[in-house]
Amino acid sequence: MRGEPSETLLAAVLFPGRKAVTSGGRRLVYSSDGGRICARCGWPEVDCHCSSRLGAPEEPLPEKVTAKLSLEKRGSGKVVTVIAGLPDNRAFLEMLARELKRSCGTGGRVGTAAVEIQGDHRDRLRDLFGRRGWIVKG
Repeated sequence: MRGEPSETLLAAVLFPGRKAVTSGGRRLVYSSDGGRICARCGWPEVDCHCSSRLGAPEEPLPEKVTAKLSLEKRGSGKVVTVIAGLPDNRAFLEMLARELKRSCGTGGRVGTAAVEIQGDHRDRLRDLFGRRGWIVKG
């Protein structure tokens, strides 16, 4: 029984429904009895992970965007400007973050329906969003 429980546990997590250890306590390296494999994710078709990643479709962009500006202080003492209340559209958020980082001359990141810009740039962002015709709160 040397090493079998950890191998069995690992295989049960990676490949549910399959035997992890063959006779003699040897680790299973290859098996042709797994059925068809998904071409996109590489998992067996019965346990395909592609459909779980699809999720809900991206939110369409509204004509009037409302941006909520706030200032957060991180644990390290650094200040971050958070732009929240944006549409949950990944391509839009990435393009907006790239543009804002360039105009503010700082770093930042894209979150879920929010963009974070390093430093206090609320005044500059109010002007930028006002020129675009967006509604700015905060």
